[in-house]
Amino acid sequence: MGDLAPNPATRWERLDTGAVADLLARASVRWWLAGGTAFDQWMGAPLRERTKSTVSTTVASIGQLVAALPAGVTAWVRDGEQLIAWADLPDDADYLAVRLFDVERGAWVLQVNVEDATEDRWVYRRDARLQLPWDRAVLDVGGLPTGAPEVQLVWKALRPKPEDEADKDIVLPALSEEARAWWERAILSIHPHSTWSIHVRSPLAPAKASWNRSTRRPGT
Repeated sequence: MGDLAPNPATRWERLDTGAVADLLARASVRWWLAGGTAFDQWMGAPLRERTKSTVSTTVASIGQLVAALPAGVTAWVRDGEQLIAWADLPDDADYLAVRLFDVERGAWVLQVNVEDATEDRWVYRRDARLQLPWDRAVLDVGGLPTGAPEVQLVWKALRPKPEDEADKDIVLPALSEEARAWWERAILSIHPHSTWSIHVRSPLAPAKASWNRSTRRPGT
């Protein structure tokens, strides 16, 4: 048996999507594959090697999801360089994700992002102006609830890492015209200063967007 309590440096053991579904099988709340895990499911194959699997649920549902975890799987929230056990979280705690630790494996096995929502709509946690009905935000892909790729790309747009760029370069061309148009409108309105919005604003000159062009004084 592994360590009973994890630490921030504890290794990750990535679950395949079938194992993710088994882990959450007792949770009778809304959850869906998210981030790179959603990209891989939607594309039908891994786009690249990943260190962990990710799902999302809603603020209203996270407590029930944690309560339904099988024995031997514990939930933790990272706060800077320390971890707080789910049972020790204050009622007013503000967190973006919960990590699931498998005691038997001695490893983190799943990240659960916590997102905003209403009963009938997904709501972008960073800006509530961005919303979608659930049947647009979460798709059935291979029998598993999967975050729509255009929504996952919005999440990645704020501060894209090199691996996010790699995912985008594969996923974006595969979007439908409707999905791509929604994504473009979303990042221009919600994340206008993202490096990704540059290509949307100035497709013929992607190195510089209108909002970051230097201005020259008259006569210079």
